[in-house]
Amino acid sequence: MNRTKPQDTKLVICVWQPFTEWQAKPVLWETLQQRWPEMRVVHLPTFDELAAEIADADIFVGPSLRPEQFRLAKKLKWIHATTAGVGQLAYPEIVNSGIVVTNASGVFSVPMAEHTIGLILALARNFPDTVRQQDEKVWSQQLLWDKPQHLTEVNGTTLVIVGYGSIGREIAKRARALEMRVIGVTRSGQGDLTDVERIVAMEKLDEVLAAADYVVLSIPETPQTRHLMNAERFARMKRGVRIINLGRGSAIDDAALVRALENGQVGGAAVDVADVEPLPAVSPLWTAPNLFVTPHTSAISSRLWPRETELLVQLVERWFDGRELFNVVDLTKGY
Repeated sequence: MNRTKPQDTKLVICVWQPFTEWQAKPVLWETLQQRWPEMRVVHLPTFDELAAEIADADIFVGPSLRPEQFRLAKKLKWIHATTAGVGQLAYPEIVNSGIVVTNASGVFSVPMAEHTIGLILALARNFPDTVRQQDEKVWSQQLLWDKPQHLTEVNGTTLVIVGYGSIGREIAKRARALEMRVIGVTRSGQGDLTDVERIVAMEKLDEVLAAADYVVLSIPETPQTRHLMNAERFARMKRGVRIINLGRGSAIDDAALVRALENGQVGGAAVDVADVEPLPAVSPLWTAPNLFVTPHTSAISSRLWPRETELLVQLVERWFDGRELFNVVDLTKGY
């Protein structure tokens, strides 16, 4: 890999999203410029000037780079995605270019884990219906208890985390404190056993799902994970199982989930992601029984950009030192 020196490096940051907190904050480029004053750091608040600035950039920092933009980048050597998912970069021009791609894996793990534990407790204690009935000024003690999914405890229950990476490990650490039994699922069946009872390979997914009281999906979007949770899987699971999806909306067959919630096979669900975002007003997910929707907020935190900055500084230091980069992704696998 042809590494550059700080004085010979142009780093372009372009992180624009409609949601304001996803937009890059000054701490990112100001820290880089203070750490390497000889490096040329360019921050673009929109895509308007990206075509001109990307042409002689050595490093690009941002969530996406369209093919027509990438074709202009004649000197580009490294792309750092400020997201964990990299499917938006996995098109042939980049995949075949040999350019190294890193992602922000780990930056979102703690807030997503805390969000997930909140959703597990919310489903166990039926906070969604409690809030709805509060809005209607209804003292709903009996109503809540009479639902098929009684108010319950999480200690002693089994949590299966499908996609046991950095997010899954943080969830497991907290679930263990709640005395839940935790099983991790990874592609290879390997992983850190510190906070889990065991880790199994995807080939044994149905086996562990049959024992699950709670299932958390924390998986990337790949052809293999699309509609991983479908009608057949729901039917084979324990009646009343509760499901949380914070990976990719495509992991669940929405129509099958709604049917499973309506007939009680799935006792409750929480989704932080959707196949189409924002979730359309006509989506049946809005009105499905025992379904809690959070608007892709699990990764959001007031600490987001300090964490993004710390990660990028570590990577840039390694770049200039000639050391191996971490968080390198395999675009052919999608993660």
